[in-house]
Amino acid sequence: MFSTGQIIFAALFFVAFVVVIFFSYRKDLKLHRKYYKGTLYILFGFIAFIALLFLLKTYLKG
Repeated sequence: MFSTGQIIFAALFFVAFVVVIFFSYRKDLKLHRKYYKGTLYILFGFIAFIALLFLLKTYLKG
């Protein structure tokens, strides 16, 4: 499906992308802590909401 060259390019691109994202995040860590306080609670709330929807779907279907 993919040639060897395409797979190598995709792997190198992925590694380079992850490295750039990591260093960008580390550079802006102070700003993230300052401006994005409390976002972890929003993430947990969103995950809990999705879990509740999933449970309701399986409960009402069964």
